[in-house]
Amino acid sequence: MSSTKLNSEGVLLFEQPFARVPYENYRKVFRATQRNIERELGNVLTVSNDLLKRSKSREVNLEDAAKSIDGMIGRVENLKRKLSELQDTAGQPTLDVTRERLQHLMAVETLQTTGSLDFSRWADTRLDRWLVDWALRTGRENTARTLAQDRNIETLVDIDLFTDIRRIELALSKHSCTEALAWCSENKTALRKIKSTLEFELRLQEYIELARDQKKQEAMAYSKKHLVPWQETHLPQIMQAATLLAIKPSTTCGPYRRLYDDSRWLDLIQAFRLAIYNLNSLPTEPLLNLAVYSGLASLKLPSCNDMSSPNVDCPVCDPSINTLAQEVPFSHHANSTIVCRISGKIMDEDNMPMVFPNGQVYSREALEDMAAKHNGMVTCSLTDQKCEFSALKKVFIS
Repeated sequence: MSSTKLNSEGVLLFEQPFARVPYENYRKVFRATQRNIERELGNVLTVSNDLLKRSKSREVNLEDAAKSIDGMIGRVENLKRKLSELQDTAGQPTLDVTRERLQHLMAVETLQTTGSLDFSRWADTRLDRWLVDWALRTGRENTARTLAQDRNIETLVDIDLFTDIRRIELALSKHSCTEALAWCSENKTALRKIKSTLEFELRLQEYIELARDQKKQEAMAYSKKHLVPWQETHLPQIMQAATLLAIKPSTTCGPYRRLYDDSRWLDLIQAFRLAIYNLNSLPTEPLLNLAVYSGLASLKLPSCNDMSSPNVDCPVCDPSINTLAQEVPFSHHANSTIVCRISGKIMDEDNMPMVFPNGQVYSREALEDMAAKHNGMVTCSLTDQKCEFSALKKVFIS
């Protein structure tokens, strides 16, 4: 087995989302913990300050004070129970996933060559992860779960994340913004950091639906509560939306017809998907596709576009892969390598290229074999032109 020194940095280029997703999950657990602490301890602090003021003014009796203290103790005990449940149900499992994924990545740094058995096993696991990722992105959730369970890689794939994505996208396809708005509320700070306008677009869509149903009073109240706070950045859209109350859904006026158009729901699905991918550092393309793209980009040549004479040994020329190859640039080669169309072998000084009278070039070895089998006659595989082997000429590449 041939061995090549392992470039661990190159191997890890695709792995940012692999480590980022559990980090984002634990960040949500941390925020939930923080909210619980602030709410419960805030109440305890308010009661204790009130009790302190009344005790200084001698307006408190022992029974009321005991009830207040019992109430504070109850709140603290309730907080302790909530935090313990949160840690057990979400915090610790997320930490376990994070630890296992980091250990999986650290294993690469201990490997020296790509030819080792350990790297082959690691690469097989990575391929399984990419296949699960592809299945989840294309709506094949059952296939993804089955593969993950069969390969025992449930903690190394993001089935729960894509299940949530699928659930919210399904709700949007049914013209409901409720689930997407709840997700925006959970990730408000992160969405603000990436300057996402998803929440505004969802609020605008709910307003449009009220206008579509001619619920003008509810629409105005909704706009005042949910759209006006965005006026610093979206004033023109808010003003256009206000005019919508005077225009029926059957309008032929372009700007307002587009607002009423159901295709806006498809745009919202795309906007949501882009936002959640950005928060988790997920690429918009399946990781499997990106890996194939990088391989094809190193192999693709201008001759690969000529499907009338494909090279059987070239992955780019394969009809099932050529569609992906059309989206990548040609590879850069300082020195050209010529491959025989008949044998698939490289033509060099030991296997000279030979040219037919019609200009087609093949390797000497392939043509010698053909001539030996056909009494000195050779046939151009592209044009079917026949000639004697002696009529061929050597080609010297400078």
